[in-house]
Amino acid sequence: MPYRAVLFDVGGPIDLEFAWEIAVDGAIAASCGLEGIRVDPAMVEAASEAAVAAFAPDAYGHMIESLCGGDPLTVERVGRRVGAMIGNLDVFQMRPGLPALLQGLADRGLKLGIVANQPARLADRLGREGIGHLFAHLGLSGLTGLRKPDPRAFAMACEALGAAPAETIMVGDRIDNDIAPARALGLATVLVRGGRHRRQRPRTAAEEPDAVVTDALELERAIDALLAQ
Repeated sequence: MPYRAVLFDVGGPIDLEFAWEIAVDGAIAASCGLEGIRVDPAMVEAASEAAVAAFAPDAYGHMIESLCGGDPLTVERVGRRVGAMIGNLDVFQMRPGLPALLQGLADRGLKLGIVANQPARLADRLGREGIGHLFAHLGLSGLTGLRKPDPRAFAMACEALGAAPAETIMVGDRIDNDIAPARALGLATVLVRGGRHRRQRPRTAAEEPDAVVTDALELERAIDALLAQ
């Protein structure tokens, strides 16, 4: 069955998130410090690696809980402070080569969609970046109320694009939130290796992506290979 649609996560595949992750880590360390909890970069990195290894849906929440020793009140206060620090942060970093790749896919008649755990305001940002019009479905959790790895987020995107799961490719940077649930529905998958979840590995063969890439050129080749099947 030929592929008719390609879905993208935003953080990782489209937005490099380098500055975002640095800002989040700094906010977590600073917020812990206000509780008298001394946190150094090595501790933050260890907490990040633990969250990724645990397949925690909310990696930041898992990091905060770990660094705060699990105390519920402290975790709540730190989480609130972190949210206030980064809630309106705008540090979008377009992945080099992505706009041309997206335009090329659209020119070939493929339907493009977003499935991302992102606020509704990101729709405006994608528009300012000159790529918003390329997506026929903006499945932002702030708009749909559905957060990955909920399979309904992927099913909604496929239905909106008029493509069956078997006719759809999902591009994401996380095994747990992107690859595993998409594969379970029958989508083909491409993992973009990078960022906080760069070391995350499949737990079973059922979570193995169809391809693993690190940049836009490799992503284009991987999608071309799937389209040629």
